[in-house]
Amino acid sequence: MNAMPDIATVASLIGEPSRVAMLVSLLTGKSLPASELARVARITPQTASSHLAKMVEGGLLVSEGNGRHRYYRLANAEVAHAIESLQAIASPAPVRSLRESDQLRAIRFARTCYDHLAGEVGVALTEQMLALDWIEKGDKEFHLRPEGKEKLLALGVELEQPAKSRRSYARQCLDWSERRHHLAGSLGAALTRRLLELGWIERYPEHRGVRITAAGHKGFGETFGLSFNSPHAPR
Repeated sequence: MNAMPDIATVASLIGEPSRVAMLVSLLTGKSLPASELARVARITPQTASSHLAKMVEGGLLVSEGNGRHRYYRLANAEVAHAIESLQAIASPAPVRSLRESDQLRAIRFARTCYDHLAGEVGVALTEQMLALDWIEKGDKEFHLRPEGKEKLLALGVELEQPAKSRRSYARQCLDWSERRHHLAGSLGAALTRRLLELGWIERYPEHRGVRITAAGHKGFGETFGLSFNSPHAPR
C-alpha cells in the first residue's frame, strides 16, 4: 500500500520566494542556466545552486550539463500545472516598476504555460472553439468533436496522443489572470506548437509572454473568427 502523498515537503520546496521566482521563469518550458535563474531570483549563483539542487532532489526540476554550464527545466507538465494553479489562488504581488508593469500586461495578454497557450488569447481561443463546437467541456477535460478534429487537422495540428503518454489529452487549466479555463494537455501543446510553426505567435526573448504577429492577426481572424488588440511591446 502506498503512503499518502508528502504534500508538506513539496510545499516547503515551493514556498520560498527565490525558488518561486525560478520556478515561474521556467514556465516557458525551456531549460535555463543556473546563472540566468540566479539573476531572475536576485540571488548569488552559490545560493541559486543550493536552491536548484534541492528542487532537483525533490522532483520539481531536472538538470543536464552542457560544457561548463548546467541547465534546469521543470520536471514535467504536472509541476507546471501546480505552479499555475497556485498563481490562480494567490494574491497579486506589488508591481515595482514601469518595466514590470509593461511585462505583466504582455504576460496577461498571452503567454505560454509550460507548453500551451494561456492568458487572454489562450482563454479566448478555447472559448471560441467551444462556441464553434470544435470541443466540448467535460468534468475536468475538454473533448475534441468531429468538426474540431477536421478543422485542426486542416490547420496542421498533430492530434495523436504521444505513445505511452500519461499526460492528460485536453485538460481544463484554470488561467490565473483570466480566472477562466484554457486548453492544456497534449492537445493544447500541439495547437500552441503549430501556432508557433505558422508564425502566428512568437515568444518575447526576455519573459514567457508571447505576441501575435501580423500573420497571426490574419490567421486568427480567418480560421477562428477572433480579433485581438495587442498591448504595446514591453520596455
